[in-house]
Amino acid sequence: MTEDNILQIKNLHVRFPIHIGTVRAVDDVSLSIRRGEVMGLVGESGCGKSTLGFSILKLLRPPGEISAGQILYNDRDVVSMGEKELLSFRGRQVSMIFQDPLTSLNPLFRVGDQFVEAIRTHEPEVKPREAWARAEQTLKHLGIAPERLVEYPHQMSGGMRQRIMIGMGLVLNPGLLIADEPTTALDVIVEAQFLDLLNRLRQEFNLTILLISHNLGIVAQMADRVTVMYGGRIVESGSALDLFGNPRHPYTQGLLASIPNIKLDQPELRTMPGAPPDLVDPPPGCVFAPRCPQVMERCRRHRPEEFNVSGMRVACWLYDN
Repeated sequence: MTEDNILQIKNLHVRFPIHIGTVRAVDDVSLSIRRGEVMGLVGESGCGKSTLGFSILKLLRPPGEISAGQILYNDRDVVSMGEKELLSFRGRQVSMIFQDPLTSLNPLFRVGDQFVEAIRTHEPEVKPREAWARAEQTLKHLGIAPERLVEYPHQMSGGMRQRIMIGMGLVLNPGLLIADEPTTALDVIVEAQFLDLLNRLRQEFNLTILLISHNLGIVAQMADRVTVMYGGRIVESGSALDLFGNPRHPYTQGLLASIPNIKLDQPELRTMPGAPPDLVDPPPGCVFAPRCPQVMERCRRHRPEEFNVSGMRVACWLYDN
C-alpha cells in the first residue's frame, strides 16, 4: 500500500448464498483510493457498486459475506476486524451517506439528539452539552441554522435531510466519506445545491470521497478518477477526463453512448442490447461478452486480463497487444 492510498481493496469476493445457488455480487475486485481525491464508482443497477461500498464498512446484510480478499484502510485490514473494533472504525475512520436519509434518520428522536448519540458513542467522555455544541458548529459549516437541531426528520425537506446526513457523516471528522447514490431522492435544483455543498466541504475538510452513482453527469462533474463496474467486476478505471473523453472498454462506450444529448443530432435513444449477466451463473469468460458488439471467441472462453492503456486500467482482450 503506497502512502498516497487511504484505501486499498485487494481481490475482494462478496457472496450471497441463496436457494438457487450463490450470487457473486463482487467478483475478484481490486481498487485503490488516493488520499484527498473523489473516486466515482459507476455502473448499471445490480453491478455490485453499492455492495462494494457496504463491504468497506462490513455492513453486508445476511446472507452476504466477504468470502476472500482484503480491505486495507491506512494499512488496517477491515475484513479481520471484530465488532468492537468496527464500532470504533465506522463513523470515526470511514463514514457513509445512504440513498434515502428519511430511512437512515430515526423519526422518534430530534436531529440534535441523534448527533449527540453519534458523538458520545465514539467519545463517551464528551458531555451532552459539548456534543450539542459540536453539532451546532457542524450545521453552521453546512449553512443550516443551529435551531434546526430541535426538529424531527419528518419536519425537514429531502434536501435538508440529506444535508443533515452529511453533517452526521462529518461530525467525527472521518478520513473517507462514502456517498451511496446521495442525490437519488433529490430534484434537479436541490441536487445542484447539494453537489456544490459537497464540493465546498471537500476543500474545507480535505475529504476523500467514494461517490457511488448511476448518474454519469454527477460523476463527471465531481470525480477525479472513475471506476466502472459490470457484473460484479471492474471493467475500466482511470482519470475522469480520460474515461469520459476516450472510453476504452466496449461497456463504457455503450454506457456513455446511451446518455441522451440534446446538442447532438441523435434522432433516437441509443441502448445496449441484451441484459446484465446472471450472477449466480455468470459467463465463463468476459461478463460483458453476450452483449459486446466487438466480442471475439476468446472473450467467451477466458476471463480477460487487465491491461494498461495510456494510463487506464481496462479488462478487455481487445488490448492484448
